[in-house]
Amino acid sequence: MAKQAKLLNDAEQKRLAAVIDSMRYSTRNHTAVALSFYAGLRACEMAALRIGDVFDEQGMARDTIYLAAAQTKGSDTATVLVNKKLRTQLQRYAAAYPKQLAKPNAPLLFSGKGAGFTAQTVVNMFARLYKLAGIHGASSHSGRRQFVTELADKGVNARVVQALARHKHLSTTQRYIDINDSKLRKAVELI
Repeated sequence: MAKQAKLLNDAEQKRLAAVIDSMRYSTRNHTAVALSFYAGLRACEMAALRIGDVFDEQGMARDTIYLAAAQTKGSDTATVLVNKKLRTQLQRYAAAYPKQLAKPNAPLLFSGKGAGFTAQTVVNMFARLYKLAGIHGASSHSGRRQFVTELADKGVNARVVQALARHKHLSTTQRYIDINDSKLRKAVELI
């Protein structure tokens, strides 16, 4: 089995945010991180997002993102729910990039030349951000894994977590959830 993407602790999340804050496209990069950590999006899904998928005609962040089959890993349509933290970041994006927002078919994640990101570009961006933040073992999948683990840790029903992660099989979702000694100790103390 492949090595799991690293989960970030609070200090690492703060270092990541500080690195992003120091960059030219900080709002775009914070948005990519928010899509990963708050909605569990995969690199290919982020790369496929268009402005109109995420924002309505008035420039407001949608509360639900509908992914077409061509935008997903499994070639199935998917629904992504937007929580308050993600919506707040998306509204920052809208304020920072009004010209981008005026083009519903434009890519959400864009390069300095205005072209859209590919899945590999998203993977590379996350690798660069983590390297600059001194975080080893993290990847573009870390946010997705953290999304699933945090839902499970907060007691969300496994089938609900599976649906939010857009996994076909519960066993896939279960592999994402981090288990460590601290969690095991807390669990046995519940008895």
